[in-house]
Amino acid sequence: MAKAMMDVETLSQNLKHFGGTEQYYKHWLGIQYTDGVKYLADNAQCYWLIDAIASNQPRVRRKHSLTEFQLWFLHVGNAHEFIKPRKDNAAVLTCWEDSPKKETKPVIIQQIPFTDFPLPAIKLYLQEKILLLPDEN
Repeated sequence: MAKAMMDVETLSQNLKHFGGTEQYYKHWLGIQYTDGVKYLADNAQCYWLIDAIASNQPRVRRKHSLTEFQLWFLHVGNAHEFIKPRKDNAAVLTCWEDSPKKETKPVIIQQIPFTDFPLPAIKLYLQEKILLLPDEN
């Protein structure tokens, strides 16, 4: 039986408690991820997000500046000032070299047609092929 998705407030609060990891989990596309990312994937039912980030690695890693560190954002809906999904899409996943700025284009823009991801946004780092929550850095 599938685990029910956690409510937004509980999920947001619990994600703040991850300050490191005790175990790394291997993704079949070659990256690893931390306890915090696993918790997010389990409780927001978003293993697809790890798959999306991992599947974009061949394209992202062509840019030398992104081989050691990548900044990934998932934005659901139109709440962000300038990172918004295209019309008829529910969310957008973007990869950046540094903090997003309106005048800078992301390295990756992946439109997400449908999602029930519970949070309005999530930021993840991919550092030396390990996907982690910012507080796990």
